Amino acid sequence: MKTSPKILLTNDDGINADGLKTLESAVKGLGEIYIVAPKENQSASSHSFTLRKPIKINQVKKNWYSVAGTPTDCVLAAHHGLFNKTLNLVISGINDSPNMGDDVLYSGTVAAAIEGTILGIPSIAISYRQYPKNKTVAKQLINVLAKELLTNGLPKKTLLNINIPAGKIKGIKITRMGKRIYKDMAILNNHPNGEVSYILDGDLSWEIEKGTDFEAVENNYISITPLHLDMTNYLELTSFRKKFSKLIKF
Repeated sequence: MKTSPKILLTNDDGINADGLKTLESAVKGLGEIYIVAPKENQSASSHSFTLRKPIKINQVKKNWYSVAGTPTDCVLAAHHGLFNKTLNLVISGINDSPNMGDDVLYSGTVAAAIEGTILGIPSIAISYRQYPKNKTVAKQLINVLAKELLTNGLPKKTLLNINIPAGKIKGIKITRMGKRIYKDMAILNNHPNGEVSYILDGDLSWEIEKGTDFEAVENNYISITPLHLDMTNYLELTSFRKKFSKLIKF
């Protein structure tokens, strides 16, 4: 007898985030739906996970689990523990702000989808340009993509990073990662006891290059960027082999 597919929903905004409810509604009827998400907001946690320490998991209601850890912890605990390697799809989001360009390196939302991909599970990360603009369209897109991935999967080591624009949507573009410009600053705080602390903050902007996620979303297209886990710079392999073979002799 054919079993119903298991769909894992997670995020980095926390178990109470509206994005999880939207995801649940979007995939309703497509399989067994499970929500395993951080107890608290874990934005910018990237791909960090809890190593060799207990991770507390509480069932808050039917099929909803709160994890005292990171988005990566959620996926690992779900895959290896709660559901014993039976997951068929991972969807992470819907994040309340965009994850484009270099942001994917910091994003807990994207990291959850990356972990799903490492585990061999078709995975999607999805974010809003401006929460909650175009929620209905986001739900429709997720429903269609979930059906497609449950049927046909994704190429190995590949995940989809999706960003939903704030304006009236013109269509969908398949994009590459753009370039985020970080104008970082460290704001000094002096404390009465003589200690000092810094708050890391700054302005964000980006380069609008043709074919990028930034360009698509800025022009009100949904951006779908296929990300690959292999970060090797293949164009430079030959160059570095020649260069470093001459540097050190053993």
